[in-house]
Amino acid sequence: MRLWSRELWRLALIIASASLAGWLLDAAMPGLAAGLAIVLLIQLRQLHALHRWLTRHPHAEPPAARGLWGELFDRLYKYQKAQRITQQRLRDTLKRIQDSSEAMSDSVVMLDRRGDLEWWNSAAGQMLGLQTVHDRGQHITNLLRDPRFIDYFNARDYREPLTLPSPIDERQMLQFQITLYGDDERLLMARDITRLHRLEQMRRDFVANVSHELRTPLTVLAGYLETYTDIADQLPPRLARGLGQMQAQTSRMQNLVNDLLLLSRLEIDRRGDDEAPLAVDTLLETIRRDAESLSAGRHHLHVECEEPRRLVGSEQELRSAISNLVFNAVRYAGDGRHITLRWRAHGNAACLEVEDDGEGIDPVHIPRLTERFYRVDKGRSTATGGTGLGLAIVKHVLLRHDAHLEIDSHPGQGARFRCVFPTSRLARPNAVNASQQA
Repeated sequence: MRLWSRELWRLALIIASASLAGWLLDAAMPGLAAGLAIVLLIQLRQLHALHRWLTRHPHAEPPAARGLWGELFDRLYKYQKAQRITQQRLRDTLKRIQDSSEAMSDSVVMLDRRGDLEWWNSAAGQMLGLQTVHDRGQHITNLLRDPRFIDYFNARDYREPLTLPSPIDERQMLQFQITLYGDDERLLMARDITRLHRLEQMRRDFVANVSHELRTPLTVLAGYLETYTDIADQLPPRLARGLGQMQAQTSRMQNLVNDLLLLSRLEIDRRGDDEAPLAVDTLLETIRRDAESLSAGRHHLHVECEEPRRLVGSEQELRSAISNLVFNAVRYAGDGRHITLRWRAHGNAACLEVEDDGEGIDPVHIPRLTERFYRVDKGRSTATGGTGLGLAIVKHVLLRHDAHLEIDSHPGQGARFRCVFPTSRLARPNAVNASQQA
């Protein structure tokens, strides 16, 4: 305020002096006009100095000035100096980030909010074939044109990585992962997993081949054991007991081989041509009858269908997945428990739920339940004849149907297995009928 007061008094003094001089010369109004003109010229001179400093010599010392203008020049200079220091720090930080990214063996690509290329490290140039001169500013889908990557990029659901061949070498397998940051910008990372992919393919082939080779001898063994069941009552108790155990273990091995073959098929085969809109209520009712046969009256099973939309998918695969969930509930919930098969809305999507009021599962086991051969209670699982592959099959079936599995359970509070399907997998009944009539 003191600077403003001084400036106003100084300007007022100039105007008053010019007016007084004009009054003495019997020209008061011209004197006043001259005083105002002098004040205006002073202000214009300072504005010219400010404009010249900012446009021609912004990094030089500010122009010399007194009063309010001098204070303004000093503050602008300090602010400008602080901004230069901040910008230098940001440039140093960005350079360190770029240097560290250059040292990485994985590809790192920075994309703006539109998906255009801003910067990438040398590994990205080698893996993806990016060229600084031609590709900067290009949209990422103009360079990575695989439809699977375009769908992955546009879906904006980057929780799981995407595995694709390299755009410049089909023998090289890359795993893409996108992360959102800043103002809707994206960070694309690509990792060479060729060796891991080959090892995984070898594992799949090994499991599929071994399972297929075991199927024939097990079938022969089961056939011969079946022929002895008619005379089992004529055998000594010890041999009869051994025959029963061999039949049980042979059956268990056949179930294991069948599950392994199914898993291999789900992993290797692409989505089949048998996908169609399914009447979920009919599917669940069929699974309920199968579960009642397994339960032999030890459980209370019922179906609830609250969602009118149909589910688009493979009936055989979905029947296998839901049956695994229901049969697990029959095996592990305990006698006298209630088991519910439910088809209901889940936000804009829909879900299939298998819920029981049984013993429940400790949450510590839930993250690993879909792993192959993982068992919460190994002794109980062996006694019930489980293979340890049921939930792994469920997981792969759901992945093939763009869905995911949610598990909610606590000891003594039962368990709920929820299969959540996106809206793209749902069809209106009237639309289905119209297409069938056409």
